[in-house]
Amino acid sequence: MSTNSVNAINELNSFSAESDNGIITVTIDQADRKMNVIGDGFNDAFAKLTDAFVNDQEAKGLILTSGKSTFVVGADIDQLATIETAEQAFNLVEDLKASLRTLETSGKPVVAAITGTALGGGLELALACHYRIAIDSPKTKLGLPEVKLGLLPGGGGTQRLPRLVGIQKALELMTQGKALSAQQAVDIGLIDDVAHDNDELISKAKAWINNNPKAQQPWDKKGFKIPGGDSKHPKVVQVFSIAPAMANQKSHSNYPAITHILSSVFEGCLTDIDNGLKIESRFFVACVLSDVSKNMINTFWTQLNSIKKGQSRPEGFERSKVSKVGILGAGMMGAGIAYVSAKSGMEVVLLDKAIEGAEKGKNYSAKLLDKAISRGRSTEEKKQALLDLIKTTTSYDDLEGCDLIIEAVFEDVDIKAECTRNAEAVIPENAVYASNTSTLPITELAKASKRPNQFIGLHFFSPVDKMPLVEIIVGEETDNATLAKGFDYVGQIGKTPIVVNDSRGFYTSRVFGTYVSEGIAMLSEGIHPRSIEVAGMKSGMPMPPLALQDEVSLSLSLHVMQQTKRALEAQGKTFTPHPAMPVVEKMVKELGREGKKVAKGFYEYPENGEKRLWPELTELYPITDEQPSQQDLVDRLLYVQANETAKCFEENVVRTVADANVGSIFGWGFAPNQGGTLQFINSVGVDKFVERSRELASKYGKRFEPAQILVDMASSGEEFVDG
Repeated sequence: MSTNSVNAINELNSFSAESDNGIITVTIDQADRKMNVIGDGFNDAFAKLTDAFVNDQEAKGLILTSGKSTFVVGADIDQLATIETAEQAFNLVEDLKASLRTLETSGKPVVAAITGTALGGGLELALACHYRIAIDSPKTKLGLPEVKLGLLPGGGGTQRLPRLVGIQKALELMTQGKALSAQQAVDIGLIDDVAHDNDELISKAKAWINNNPKAQQPWDKKGFKIPGGDSKHPKVVQVFSIAPAMANQKSHSNYPAITHILSSVFEGCLTDIDNGLKIESRFFVACVLSDVSKNMINTFWTQLNSIKKGQSRPEGFERSKVSKVGILGAGMMGAGIAYVSAKSGMEVVLLDKAIEGAEKGKNYSAKLLDKAISRGRSTEEKKQALLDLIKTTTSYDDLEGCDLIIEAVFEDVDIKAECTRNAEAVIPENAVYASNTSTLPITELAKASKRPNQFIGLHFFSPVDKMPLVEIIVGEETDNATLAKGFDYVGQIGKTPIVVNDSRGFYTSRVFGTYVSEGIAMLSEGIHPRSIEVAGMKSGMPMPPLALQDEVSLSLSLHVMQQTKRALEAQGKTFTPHPAMPVVEKMVKELGREGKKVAKGFYEYPENGEKRLWPELTELYPITDEQPSQQDLVDRLLYVQANETAKCFEENVVRTVADANVGSIFGWGFAPNQGGTLQFINSVGVDKFVERSRELASKYGKRFEPAQILVDMASSGEEFVDG
């Protein structure tokens, strides 16, 4: 019995259908969302849609499209976060794949008319269609980014993609989570055609259906061969023989999803598509239930979204926008802040003590834009428009009318105080004054201000144009109106804000310092420098500690240590030097090895070659006969950071668990697979973390003694969650 598919589909939530001479156009448009996702209720509705279309004798073809400027952007991550059993995970993907398989084997042509970005499950939906057309817009992105959340494509992506573009290209796209433009997708055969607008999109889709009344997927045709060969082909065998080693070189076995993607493609491409899809589902289950996936979803999705929705923004204040920002200091940080501000459409006054310095700072924006133009991401007109927004000056009078001032001068209290007084003599009464200091207490700096309630810290990270985080520091007298304005400015420039209370080093600099200092302490103990660096990479950090210290500069670290010592002693407190301090002093004062900026630090930097560890390190700090296990080294590097974060939380320096976790990853690159410093403690288990910390303290020093908050939480069975 034939079904009227249009009527049946129009009864479904978020789906609408219309017929044109038997060609059914189905529009997906979820009214309660900005973008369509594959979430609660989608699988059931899609199964009914498929059944109605297949059983409608009048329906000769199907177009799947979207009522939004994007197509479908993937699975509902909130739904994935609730999965607790293997059966739940397996059934979730198998239900959708059953419908997709029914659709692609129906004998009727099915076209994906992709209105914009299609990611993850959205692209997998399109891959199950016989023909794919996408809007050719700079905003259109096509890819399978699941690996970035510790997952693999579970809607058929690991099986259909290699059968479409070849195993090697498919592995590259999935293990790196790369997104392609519409034209790039055409070039590799991921999609078949592009359109310039929605009318052309639907017109082309209908034309293809009329010209291909009986459609079949390549992999369902007799004699089908995977482009470039299946998993047994000699060239592909070579790929699989080196791919795991290459993946491990980058991931250090911290991301099981990469291995699962490789395994799913290898095994699935040895068999037919139906068995391959089941193989994929089993590996998907392994990913979803892994600690890594849970950690990454918790932080990169749940907690990051809480931050973006304003979890740390004070209530009761209208959203504000900065029209004109003054930046004091046109060095690397000031120049970067000027660029991101102008890029967001603000007028920028870039002030430096010499006009040559200010112009050099402005030229930083010009260079970034030239690079973007060379890559087709900008134009000469856009470049000039942005540069026209940046006014260079040496006169504080030009700061008149600024809504916000950001000071980015040398880390010296007296210099910063002079900047504050000069700027406040000119700027409006309601303007916010912010310091980009990375270590100096905001309350101390605010003493130079006539209006300390409007004084705040905005700690950017280098390079500003690339780093996604801004740490907002609230001084003792900073009021909520100022915090709200600071929060809004960070959102305006497209960065992620975390809010912390004032203290020396705040949150990010304080905890980051424990990582590099621990690596240096290991060196002083006679641990081989190569072992230290390998442990840093094995721990999941983006750079090993000695190399990272070189990047930051040993002289800067020494300056911060000395400043901290003076400040504590001035307050009548005892300064306890870290075991790393004598090493840094020796390197800087005695040996003049200040780091990468002078081409000599813990590493050597030959002009025509790769950097290498300085050979004389092992003479300065002789290697002991008994070396600790790699696990001890890895644990030391991770536990010291997590424990310091717990202390920051205990002291109310960091206000929320979300800010602590997101700040640790976006700020200094704490191991993303662990989901952040506090999530690492949760994942280990607070009681086990306390136990291991005490073991490390007994072997390596009191700095590993667990924070009191952890001891209390362990005894009461608590973990870190935002209430």
